[in-house]
Amino acid sequence: MPHEVSLITTIAAAFGLAMAMGFIASKLRMPPLVGYLVAGILIGPATPGFDADMELASQLAEIGVMLLMFGVGLHFSLDDLLAVKRIAVPGAIVQIAVATALGMVTATYWGWDIGAALVFGLSLSVASTVVLLRALEARGVLDSINGRIAVGWLIVEDLVMVLVLVLLPVFAGFLGSSTEEHAWDNEVWVTIGITLVKVTTFIALMLIVGRRLFPKLLWQVARTGSRELFTLCVIAAAVVVAYGSASLFGVSFALGAFFAGMMMRESEFSHRAADESLPLRDAFSVLFFVSVGMLFNPQVLLDDPMKVLVVTAIIIFGKTLAAIVLVLAFRYPLNTALTVGASLAQIGEFSFILAGMGVSLGLLGTEGQTLILAGALLSIALNSLAFAAIEPAQVWIRSRSALARRLELSDDPLAQLPMSTDQALLTGQVVLVGYGRVGKRIAESLNECGIPYVVAEQNRGIVEALRAHEIPAVSGDASDPAVLIQAHIARAGMLVIATPDTFAARKMVETAKLLNPNVEVVVRTHSDEEADLLTKENIGKVFMGEHELARGMTAHVLGRMGIGEPRKKH
Repeated sequence: MPHEVSLITTIAAAFGLAMAMGFIASKLRMPPLVGYLVAGILIGPATPGFDADMELASQLAEIGVMLLMFGVGLHFSLDDLLAVKRIAVPGAIVQIAVATALGMVTATYWGWDIGAALVFGLSLSVASTVVLLRALEARGVLDSINGRIAVGWLIVEDLVMVLVLVLLPVFAGFLGSSTEEHAWDNEVWVTIGITLVKVTTFIALMLIVGRRLFPKLLWQVARTGSRELFTLCVIAAAVVVAYGSASLFGVSFALGAFFAGMMMRESEFSHRAADESLPLRDAFSVLFFVSVGMLFNPQVLLDDPMKVLVVTAIIIFGKTLAAIVLVLAFRYPLNTALTVGASLAQIGEFSFILAGMGVSLGLLGTEGQTLILAGALLSIALNSLAFAAIEPAQVWIRSRSALARRLELSDDPLAQLPMSTDQALLTGQVVLVGYGRVGKRIAESLNECGIPYVVAEQNRGIVEALRAHEIPAVSGDASDPAVLIQAHIARAGMLVIATPDTFAARKMVETAKLLNPNVEVVVRTHSDEEADLLTKENIGKVFMGEHELARGMTAHVLGRMGIGEPRKKH
């Protein structure tokens, strides 16, 4: 060929084989990402035949991480992040400590030194944000309170790992590195201080400058009327900010892109930006999974099968159990605990970076790096099963474990209405499930009309805030009958489900109809299929966002044109 085409070759091989393997995986009723991982193994250096350029593949995968995190930021406001800080911050820190300890104990048992054990444990403690987002989006729960807690949890993990990556070279000499000198004195504290200042400066710039600059930039570009220029602006913002944040402030590409998206969310064009970047996000996120497969050497499954199983067990079971216990200890519902646990039952990009740094510093051997890669690939492949097990596990645990039920509700002041609640407000009232963007607006209208209501909400912080304003509210998962009972559904006039989880909505309606056959039900949904299904099941009045938006705009247009609403065709 007349010129170098390694980039084109890598992209062609990765996309082509990923498509084929993903299709086969779907036919075998497995998640397509399993096929993407297999595609990476087939074009990686550990298998015979064609070898793709690993360096190029990893860089392309980084672009996928940037675009995916940017997309999450477009749907994740600063208020959403702050709303889950009480559980995400302490939960993530304690979970990292527990998972690191499990990894260190295991590595020490194998005879590794303290430095290798620490790097190994830290690598097993941090989950992949990319894998989590794909799982949450596939199940339509990214915007739910469970999804927000899981994303907030992983954002805290990312921030902790940024600090670890900066400090590891400084401590390497004390941890037994063969390449680093002992360099204590004041250098460590200076490094810690500089890192904290950089991260704080970056966040401050994004919150103060970015929050004002990005929406204005998007508005000016949208005014040109050029679709390709608008798409270019969105992609450029994601990649440039991610690269700049890593180069200037030392934070990860993923974290920089996330904040860029979160600031651009302030624009009225944020939904269009999300739609425009979606095809590229999907395409490049596939390259992430292919690059993970390329790093994997299947020979380790034959050489050290027991060690691979132990590593995988720590990732899937150790981290998951620790997270479930922590979330329940914070008195969140079992469903939230299981969702967060499943979210953390895998490792990914930060684990690879930590393992690679450990090897370069002479702390971790190649055996440790190989085991981490094996654990990552197996945990990613099995993560969809962890999410699929949430519902049956929830039913089984609640039916068999009195301890789990006590952890959820017992002695929790937010799980039941205060005795001082006016009983006049608990007869004929509206039971409002969910106090997000939709639920909050409904509540404001009910307040204006003087209609009594009780809020059932999983976010404990929101429940505490509502009670501070003397609004009746209970904390918990409303699909659990006990929560609706505490909201006095038996005496309610209406049940309004303002959360988009259709499966959970069916459970709520079933409980409500059992306890109060005459209660009126109002449900929201996001898709035509779900709306049709709920209508056929005669669950109640079903509202879909796009339909209501179109109806409101049509009414306005016809009103301005002097025409009444059109008659429905029979």
